[in-house]
Amino acid sequence: MLYFWILFNLFALGMLLADLRLFHRPGHAVSFRGALGLSAIYVALAAGFAVLLYFWQGQQIALEFVTGYVLEVSLSVDNLFVFLLIFNFFAVPDQHQHRVLFWGVIGALVLRGIFIGAGVGLISRFHWVLYVFGALLIISGIRFCVRGQHKVDPAANPLVRAFRHFVPVTNDYQGGKFFVRNPQASSRLYATPLLVVLLVVETTDILFAVDSIPAVLAITLNAFIVFTSNVFAILGLRSMYFAVSRLMKVFRFLHYGLAAVLVLVGLKMLTSEYFQVSTSVMLGAVAGVILIAIAISAVFPAHARGGVKM
Repeated sequence: MLYFWILFNLFALGMLLADLRLFHRPGHAVSFRGALGLSAIYVALAAGFAVLLYFWQGQQIALEFVTGYVLEVSLSVDNLFVFLLIFNFFAVPDQHQHRVLFWGVIGALVLRGIFIGAGVGLISRFHWVLYVFGALLIISGIRFCVRGQHKVDPAANPLVRAFRHFVPVTNDYQGGKFFVRNPQASSRLYATPLLVVLLVVETTDILFAVDSIPAVLAITLNAFIVFTSNVFAILGLRSMYFAVSRLMKVFRFLHYGLAAVLVLVGLKMLTSEYFQVSTSVMLGAVAGVILIAIAISAVFPAHARGGVKM
């Protein structure tokens, strides 16, 4: 099995490098058409991997992967709102946003791998942890429903504040660089605001992992399936951001759907000893809730004052 872990991680790294070097030219803004096309490629790759799992491991494993992938993509939509907030707050130029997201994904893959390994190990050794995760998901879903999208104040990020205290940061962006040397200060190394943005993105992803990892663990405890479904969702997240960043406010009721998904998954974890919900039913429920939220958002779009659509 270690052989397949290595091959899959090499594949993920190869896709990231191809994304950075081939699909997107450095220093250029990502176009809507290009982002949409690349998003379709990542969805097709996930579908192809599901087919591979079907013939390699059987229908149940393939279904668990598809359910985990759909669940992760659904929950990752919330990331898009936060990325938009962060980039707007720091006024990140369009041509540099993809570079931040690229390195953000690298960090997210490492963190998710650690969280998944720890989560599977805890549940396998201490079954009661499953109920703790379930309760946390329900609480998170209720809080998400009441408060709306995750609220993030980049200026209040403790890691960023500590970083600024110990590391000098330039006032302006220096192209796509994270570090520059100041020739007027004995070539002292300075961080750029782009590195600060990356730190905010990385620390924010930890908050999302608290919701998404337990949610997928409710579907399966197969670490390989949990990890691969996370990776495919994260790989496509950057392109999804550029494809829908201008249309975010269209999905005004989507956070209610995401809250309902968290509560449903939490209830599944809490009642797993008494009710066995099949993976296919869970997949249908997750997809149905998200589609209903999107449909309601389309029927009742947000309007700005004066009746102009946002």
